[in-house]
Amino acid sequence: MNHFFNPLYLVKLMVKILVLFYGYGSIVELAREIAKGAEEEGAETRLRRVRETLPEEYIKRMHIQPSDDIPEVSLDDMRWADGIAIGSPTRYGNMAGALKTFLDTTAELWMKGELYGKPVTFFTEASTVHGGHESTILTMSTYAYHFGMIIVPVGYSIQELFNTTTGGSPYGASHLGIKKELDENERKIARFQGKRLAQVAKKLSS
Repeated sequence: MNHFFNPLYLVKLMVKILVLFYGYGSIVELAREIAKGAEEEGAETRLRRVRETLPEEYIKRMHIQPSDDIPEVSLDDMRWADGIAIGSPTRYGNMAGALKTFLDTTAELWMKGELYGKPVTFFTEASTVHGGHESTILTMSTYAYHFGMIIVPVGYSIQELFNTTTGGSPYGASHLGIKKELDENERKIARFQGKRLAQVAKKLSS
């Protein structure tokens, strides 16, 4: 039978996308938009957060509201996924420590080559235009090189990336934090990124 008409083949093409992040506020909304874009492409998604590592007194002092409604990520989530999106707000041009702590626990995946060849994409948030949008994504991406993953950038693929008053870059979706809420351009870029990740995962899976 031609595989195009084989129902089992079509089921196989429904890829699984993990959207993994650290943070709160706009980074959570970016994660949700990326998941939404992947779902529009027909993917099954999981939205997961990494465990908070900041001291409790600091969390209270800074009025941080963790996303407790979203489950914590596990290594099994990483194994489950055909494609992964990883996000963090910038911390002085780098990923947040909590995300780094989680990624440091994935050594057993590395030793078994369980993420090798999987597509991965990155997203971030920074308060100012030059506050780390690009460097944070670049520093997160070094993880992918060590695991042999396939980095899926946004590229200059949609018109919204040419708007200079919003977040987003060819490296990945981002939020310009001087605005409290995501603007429509940022939402469109994030949804496109999720859709593109699902498309690449689908091609690799097929």
